[in-house]
Amino acid sequence: MIELTASVWATGQQPSRIQRRGRYLPESMRHPAKMLPAIAAKVITTYTRPGDLVIDPMCGIGTTLVEAVHQDRHAAGVELEQRWAHLAVGNLAHARRNAAPGFGRVVTGDAQHIAQLLPDLHGKAGLVLTSPPYGLATHGHVRSTRDSGQPGVRKWNHRYSTDQANRANLAHHRLPVLLNGFSRILGGSIRLLRPGGVMAITARPYRHHGELIDLPGQIITLGTQTGLEFTDRIVCLLCGLGDGTLLNRASFFQLHEARRGWAEGRPIHAIAHEDLLIFRKPLPMRQPNSNGTGQAAQHRATPETATSGNGPADSA
Repeated sequence: MIELTASVWATGQQPSRIQRRGRYLPESMRHPAKMLPAIAAKVITTYTRPGDLVIDPMCGIGTTLVEAVHQDRHAAGVELEQRWAHLAVGNLAHARRNAAPGFGRVVTGDAQHIAQLLPDLHGKAGLVLTSPPYGLATHGHVRSTRDSGQPGVRKWNHRYSTDQANRANLAHHRLPVLLNGFSRILGGSIRLLRPGGVMAITARPYRHHGELIDLPGQIITLGTQTGLEFTDRIVCLLCGLGDGTLLNRASFFQLHEARRGWAEGRPIHAIAHEDLLIFRKPLPMRQPNSNGTGQAAQHRATPETATSGNGPADSA
């Protein structure tokens, strides 16, 4: 049975920096493309129970992991870039110091081989929650001439990695290669899910040289091709909801692109949401038993089984 959820989640009521204040180490803001904690927390609340295992194949600074352990779930993450993996471990330790009841761990490695990196967790996760990269550089932090009084626009904290030679980082590749790599990550992650487990992916459309790229639509295709059942598409707001108004949280470059488009006769708008794509791992086929009634070929993992293989935060 498919659970019905609200089609729009008000996850942008507070800016990212406010959502993280005190809950994450201050240097967490250096990552260029962090999942909003409110999105991760809502997904975990909706699709898991206390004691369940939550996995993020591209965990970055550990947002998914931190929100999981604060909700008495256990968590495991994989991160390719060592500096982000170390920060994820630090954020998990910070969560433990703040009385988070769950446990988490981080493995440094290429998520395209996640099934080999987490061999003890096969079939045990209730939820896999992640987001793909959007390319080498993001909007990051910006200071314009209006803010600084200096000519030009200054950007910082806008790159996933400074190692341009690291070809394993999918953020360094164009869309076709990124999608191929993400498909392999999905295929490996399915092996970690228990039957009926949820794969949740956040993504947003973006513009490349003025063209709108439907990344969520392409991920839906990838998910179904890897054997997942697509069950829901939810809008997670990045803007805030005020008294009859939307509170704009679009970046400097989003607003600049939109204004330039309107000036050129192209009525484009700043994107104010992320798509949350919900898939499920199919339950085993039912096989007739000796008296002719259906019987599942294998049983769904219990919550206790789903949490095994987890311990205090570490980095490998």
